[in-house]
Amino acid sequence: MKEHEASAAPLWRVGLSAARLVLGLLCLAAQVSSHGPVFSAITLAALVYAVHAAFGLLMGGYQRITGLALLGLFLDAGFFLIFARWGHDPGLWLSSAFFLFLMLEGVLEHGPSDLLIVCGGSTLYLAVAPWPEATPLRRLVLFGGLLAAVIAYEKNRLEQRLREARQEAERRRAEAERARLEERQRIAGDFHDGPLQEFIGMQIQLDILRRLLERDRQAALEELRRLQEVAKRQVSEMRSFLRTMRPQPVESTDVVATARRISEEFQKDTGIPVRFSSSEVSLHTNPETCQELMLILREALKNIQKHSHAGRVSVSIRRAGRDVELSVDDNGAGFGFSGTFNLDELELLELGPQSIKRRVRSLGGELLLESRPGQGSGLRIRIPA
Repeated sequence: MKEHEASAAPLWRVGLSAARLVLGLLCLAAQVSSHGPVFSAITLAALVYAVHAAFGLLMGGYQRITGLALLGLFLDAGFFLIFARWGHDPGLWLSSAFFLFLMLEGVLEHGPSDLLIVCGGSTLYLAVAPWPEATPLRRLVLFGGLLAAVIAYEKNRLEQRLREARQEAERRRAEAERARLEERQRIAGDFHDGPLQEFIGMQIQLDILRRLLERDRQAALEELRRLQEVAKRQVSEMRSFLRTMRPQPVESTDVVATARRISEEFQKDTGIPVRFSSSEVSLHTNPETCQELMLILREALKNIQKHSHAGRVSVSIRRAGRDVELSVDDNGAGFGFSGTFNLDELELLELGPQSIKRRVRSLGGELLLESRPGQGSGLRIRIPA
């Protein structure tokens, strides 16, 4: 996209230079074809202007250099006024075309202030040094200049909004990249602390089993039974781990039904009893909110399984005005701190689960985390529906 813009910009600048040269040559031809002296001052001015326009075209559009662009605009305006007053232009067709070119150049290359200077100077000149044929040209300069200035102002405003949108897109892209990196680090940490450690333990136990088979068959069978229990537990943990890495897509926008299903799956996979409650039979949100809220619930349940050693979990969904409130409580070990903190306080103190805080912030929601070390924890999340 950037390469396309870089190649397109010189083309329209060259087009402006070509239009300037064509107008210069037409003015020169009009003077030469007139009945006046061939080597008059206005003819010489038209020749100099045509040479200046040809030079700009050979440079590939000198408007791309800011200083020359502004100088070029004032030179064009000066020649326009000279030719309009003293040039051979029956019906003022060339002068009108030249003024329209000036306005096009001003809109494309300059801001409304430059256009107002050119139009104001031209209007003042036509008012101070009038001639009978200039009346239509004065109206064109006045109203056409004001219209061009308005267009230039709107163009600048839209360009500013486009720049702000690009900056916002870059910021969002950087945030997404940072979130991906954090998620990869979280998954790597979870895998290292969970499945990988279990596999290392199984490897050690298998080595012990091999030695036991050589000495004590009964002890080896007992060790094999324990290994089967470890493998069964590991399959359950891997299933839960993979579900966190690749969550099932939300099939509906009903957060109550989806949260109930996630809670039931968690209880089935981990064996930890989950009590689910809701004040609503169904509660619908937009798909993005439902998806993010369910990812938050999955993350909260996974943290409970991994860190809290809880014996029971409570999950509730309710409508709070125009918002949806998700609550997750457990009777486990709690966090390494004590008290109740909101989202801003958790981020200031660098406490609490990072991915949950990030998702709540992105949804414009509120978060309240209560930690009771040795007794459990409670998570309250409120998201606009």
